[in-house]
Amino acid sequence: MSKDATTSVIFDLDGTLVDSEPNYFEAGRHVLGEHGITDFTWEDHQQYVGIGTQETIALWKERFGLTAPLDELLAQKNRRYLELARISTPVYPEMRKFVERLHVAGVQMAVASGSSREAIEAILSGAGLATLLPVVVSADEVAHGKPAPDVFLEAARRIGAEPAGCVVVEDAAPGAAAAHAAGMRCIAIPYVAAQAGDALFATAGLLFRGGQDEFTAQAAIEWLALTPTTP
Repeated sequence: MSKDATTSVIFDLDGTLVDSEPNYFEAGRHVLGEHGITDFTWEDHQQYVGIGTQETIALWKERFGLTAPLDELLAQKNRRYLELARISTPVYPEMRKFVERLHVAGVQMAVASGSSREAIEAILSGAGLATLLPVVVSADEVAHGKPAPDVFLEAARRIGAEPAGCVVVEDAAPGAAAAHAAGMRCIAIPYVAAQAGDALFATAGLLFRGGQDEFTAQAAIEWLALTPTTP
């Protein structure tokens, strides 16, 4: 692959590398059910795709009037999510190909996610990607979650890359906004394809409007090879 050696790639995890959103939905529905909210739907869940777990629960507290402490709700959701994640979290096949090809090409990579570090590491290990993606940053480790740029900037710092030399791979509009705010280019693969027209995705350098059904490792590799390292 003939590409600029200074390019680094930072992956979002949930809905981008792996199809973990069904597990997050089930974990969230379980926790809300424990607190008397029994009508939480998949459509409700989609409103929170791309937002970190802690931020999501803070929004739930306001929306549903939950009185339990945020830390308690966060622990409940993370515990249930990990139970589900360890059973099954499928990797998107084309994403696996993309990671493998970048690894062979010697491209620096990292994972920056709104999930807890424990969840990120468990999923990558179970998916067989941990050795290819050893650098991970959880939104729990920075001051602000997406759409703030903190998690991407920290990932760049850990791999020794300049933000302008980084490409973020994202499935959600808040993540695309975070990449733009970080001064990074973005490959966007909307998890909810109907949201591809969101103005926040307009900042992406490469947008797969059909989501994972349209994404191919080859198309992403070709774009990286032809695109200069400026946001």
